[in-house]
Order: sequence, then structure tokens, then C-alpha cells
Amino acid sequence: MNTSEAIRSRRSVRRFRPEPVPPDRIERLLDAARWAPSGLNNQPWRFVVVQAPEVREQLARCTKYGRILRSAPLAVAVFLDTASSYHREKDLQGVGACLQNLLLEAHATGLGACWLGEILNQREEVERILGVPAHLELMAVVAVGFPEGDRHGNPQRLPLEDLIVGRF
Repeated sequence: MNTSEAIRSRRSVRRFRPEPVPPDRIERLLDAARWAPSGLNNQPWRFVVVQAPEVREQLARCTKYGRILRSAPLAVAVFLDTASSYHREKDLQGVGACLQNLLLEAHATGLGACWLGEILNQREEVERILGVPAHLELMAVVAVGFPEGDRHGNPQRLPLEDLIVGRF
């Protein structure tokens, strides 16, 4: 799968088969994520890998999209390491690139994934559940697993001419 195809065919997967994600696939996801660009190459992202059903259930209670986390055999919590941060906006952009790399690698390896941002409404509770130090700030939780059913869909995109606000 080439890059353009991966970008255009990736979809958020919200239902997963119950089988676990093999350890080598988890490592591939995290490895792809860590290759994202970051300002000064500070790599401000950190990960907590959650496979334990009881911990995923606790996380599921922190979001109105809990059914997605209950269905997924794997969740990856992605954090901004504020101790390594040098410019908040640039570091947030880097974490976004890290998340996109993770999503694209999941898709390229036959996994499905869904980026959960609404869980940030319960950020402090998630950080408590996962026992992370105070310098780690939750950015997202990604549900991951083998898709159940088709992952087709044709989300509409605005026409490019509506998005370009200037040309010089």
C-alpha cells in the first residue's frame, strides 16, 4: 500500500474482533508513532499500552464512547511529556503527527484503530487510572484491534477549492 492509498483508505474502526493484537504488531505501531517529526527532535510523546480488560473497562467509563474501548483488545494512551516540551503548540503538533503515524501503521498492517479525543474531558481520571507522573498530559487514547465487519465508508471531504483561502 503506498502512502496516498493509505491516507485515503484509512477509516476509524469502532468494532473489533476479540482476539488480542500480537506483541510484534504492537511494537510496529509504537515504532511508527515514534518516527513522527517533532520540533528540535524532542520527541515529546509517551505511551501507555493497555491490554488488561479491567483497565480498559475503567478507561471506558471515562468516555461516552466506552463501547469502542470495551470492544478493542488494545488501547494506547498517548501523552505529552511536558518535562521534555520546549514549545507547547509545536509539541502538540508533533503528538498529532505521532497519532497519525500510529493510525496509518495500524491500517497498513490490517488492524483497525479509532482515535478517541472525547476522553480528554476526563483527562485527570485517566491519568490517575494509568498511574502516570504529573508531567505526562493525556492527549488521546487509541482503540486498536482486528476490525469486525467491513471498514468501508466514504466520508465526504470538503472540496479543495473551499479550503484554500489564498494563493500568492
